[in-house]
Amino acid sequence: MDPKCIEDTLISEVASILSQEPTEIAPDAPLHTLGLDSLGFVELLVFIEKTFGLALMELGLSREDFQTIRSLAACIHRLQE
Repeated sequence: MDPKCIEDTLISEVASILSQEPTEIAPDAPLHTLGLDSLGFVELLVFIEKTFGLALMELGLSREDFQTIRSLAACIHRLQE
C-alpha cells in the first residue's frame, strides 16, 4: 500500500474516532491538536495493528513517527516494505 493510501486510511479512521468528516482532518496537523484523547489514541493504535498487521509495541517507534498522520503513514509504509 502506498503512503497516500495509508494516509487516507488513517484520516478516515481518525475522523471516525472523532466523529468528524475526513475533510476536516489535516494530514500534516500535529496529532495532539486533532482532539484525540488517550482512549482515541489507543483506538487508533489498535486499528493500525489490525489493519496493517503491525505489532507497534515491538517496533521501537519514536515520538516523531506519531507527530502527524502523514509521518505515521510514512512510518507504516516503511515498516511494510
